[in-house]
Amino acid sequence: MKKTVAAALAAAFVVGASSTTFAAANPFSDVPAGHWAYRAVANLAADGVIEGYGDGTYRGDRLITRYEMAQMIAKAIARSDEVFDKSFGDNSARKKHYHSTKADLDRLAAEFSDELDSLGVRVAELEKYADKVVWNGELRYRYWNEKEDVKGGGDIKTSKNRMELRLLPTAEVNEHWKLKARMDARVNMSTDAGDSWGGDFHLRSAYAAGDYGKFKINVGKMPLYTNVDDGLVMDDFFSGAQVVFGDKFTFALNAGRWSGTDDPSSYQGGEIAYDNDKLYIGAGYHHFNSDDFTALYGKDDANVWTVGARYNFDNGFKIGGAYANNTKAEEKKKSWTAGLAYKGANRKHPGSWGISADYRYVSAFVSLAPTYDTWFNNIHRKGVDIGVDWAPIENTYVKLGYFFGKALGSDEDLRTFFGRASWFF
Repeated sequence: MKKTVAAALAAAFVVGASSTTFAAANPFSDVPAGHWAYRAVANLAADGVIEGYGDGTYRGDRLITRYEMAQMIAKAIARSDEVFDKSFGDNSARKKHYHSTKADLDRLAAEFSDELDSLGVRVAELEKYADKVVWNGELRYRYWNEKEDVKGGGDIKTSKNRMELRLLPTAEVNEHWKLKARMDARVNMSTDAGDSWGGDFHLRSAYAAGDYGKFKINVGKMPLYTNVDDGLVMDDFFSGAQVVFGDKFTFALNAGRWSGTDDPSSYQGGEIAYDNDKLYIGAGYHHFNSDDFTALYGKDDANVWTVGARYNFDNGFKIGGAYANNTKAEEKKKSWTAGLAYKGANRKHPGSWGISADYRYVSAFVSLAPTYDTWFNNIHRKGVDIGVDWAPIENTYVKLGYFFGKALGSDEDLRTFFGRASWFF
C-alpha cells in the first residue's frame, strides 16, 4: 500500500502541533506559503523529522512507501518526548494538547508497527558501525594586557593576543570504555605566527576512560584539575592513571608524571569530597618531585595540601573559598581565594550571564598551574579578581576579567585585563 507525501503529512501533522516552532521558516522551495501543508512541512523540518532531498525541494507529489512513512514516524516518536520536555514545562493546557496529539502518533505507530520493527533492526545494525567517533571542539580567542608598576624603575607592560583551536574526539570501544583526546593549535594574532607550539596541532591529552558506574578509571595522558580548590593549584594534564570511586562521596587517586616543568615531575595525589549539587566540600594532597623545583625555592619536592568548599543558593548566588599550602616551600608557601558569584553564562542557554568577584592570594610555589584567566606571567600576586561572562547565542561564550592588586613581596601594583570569546561545535 502506498500513500502520497501530502497524505502522510496530514497524518503526521500531529508532531508539528506538539512543537513550539509554529512560525518556523519553510526550508523547501516547492512548498509555497499558501499550500495547505506549508505549516506542517515547516514544523516537521524544524524538528528534524523530515529533511527533504538536499536540493531545497520536498517533492510532495512523489509517492512514498510504507517504509518511508515509518521512517518519519520513527523520527517523530524519537523527538516527541524531547519536544515536550523542552517546550511545555508545567503548562497544563499545552500538556493536555500534547497528550491528545501523542495519542494520534501512537495510532500511527500501531498502523506501521511491522515497518517500524524492521526499521529498528536495520538501525541497530547500522549503529554498530556508525558514529563510533564523535568530534567536538572549540575555537577560542583570548587577549591579555598586564601592567606592573616597578618602583623606581618605570612600568612593565606585556600583552598576549591568541587564537586557539581545540579538537576533542571521543571514540567508543564498548559499553564501558571510551577513548578521549584533545588536540590544540595556537596562533599569535599579533604576528600570525605559531604561538608556543609553532602553530601546528599539539596532542594535549589522549587516554582510555573506563566507566563502571560508581567506579571509574582513566589511563593515559589526561586532565589534571584540582577540583577540591576549584583549580587554585592545578589545571593542566598529567600522564599516568587515575581511579575515582563514589557518587556524592568521591575518592580519587592519581599517579604518574606532570610535564609542566622543563624536567618532568613525578606526581602522586588524591582527593576526597562530598557534593550534593548545592554544597561541595573536600580536601586533597598532591606531591610533585622535580629538579626544577630546586631553582624555585631550594627543594626538589612540592607537597601541596588543599581544602575547599562551595555553596549554591537557590536565588543564583554562589559563595566559595579554598586554601592550599606547600609544606616544602620556605617562603610564599600558601595560596588562598574567597569569592561571591551570581548566576553564570551557559553556552547551551543563549542570553545567560553571570558576574563574580574574588579575592586571591596566589603564590607560584603553591599554585603550579592555576586555572585563573588573569593569572599572567606567573607573578605571585594578591588582589581582587572580577569577571563578567555572557552567552549571546547558542554555543558561544564571552568573558571579560580584570585583576587589580599587588605583587607578593615587592608590593608593586599589578593590573591585568583579560578578554575571551569562544565558539563551540
